[in-house]
Amino acid sequence: MIVFLRLIGILNVAVWFGAGVFFTVGVAPALFSAETKALLQQSYPILSGRLAMLVVSRYFLLHYWCGSIALLHQLAERFYLGKPLQRLTFGVLIGLCTLSLLGGLWLQPSIRKLHEIKYGRSDIYSPAQKALAEKAFPFWHGASRIVNVLVLGGLGFYLWRMANPGNGGGPRFTPPAGKFRS
Repeated sequence: MIVFLRLIGILNVAVWFGAGVFFTVGVAPALFSAETKALLQQSYPILSGRLAMLVVSRYFLLHYWCGSIALLHQLAERFYLGKPLQRLTFGVLIGLCTLSLLGGLWLQPSIRKLHEIKYGRSDIYSPAQKALAEKAFPFWHGASRIVNVLVLGGLGFYLWRMANPGNGGGPRFTPPAGKFRS
């Protein structure tokens, strides 16, 4: 069971970190590349933005799933092994989950609304609303990118902590003497 817990924890954070790097370095730049612009031609800003929002919503679902699995893993480790949670590791995990929720439930809906106003129909949104949305969009998009970079840094650190168990009172994946032994 100890090996299974270790495998689940490391695989989960590796998938989470890998998806974050792939999205940041591969997917997001591809959505706004010259090739995508040429493919989508005249409706490029509208379609690429909507496509990006669809991909980002799936990206945040992955964050929620991986964060939930990581929290459950930490708690399973705590109860199965009988060791206290490592404060730094658990604190980083809570921070990652908080940033993921902040990005997915607050920043992304704000960006989506601004995009909708910026490229929306003129009979629905006034020129003043469109101008305000166009002015505010770069700020919110930049904030989203900063949060993403913070999450990637935290995930890299969390992956390192999971792969290299610290000095939390002995080997992390070895149960205390007498625990679950016949």
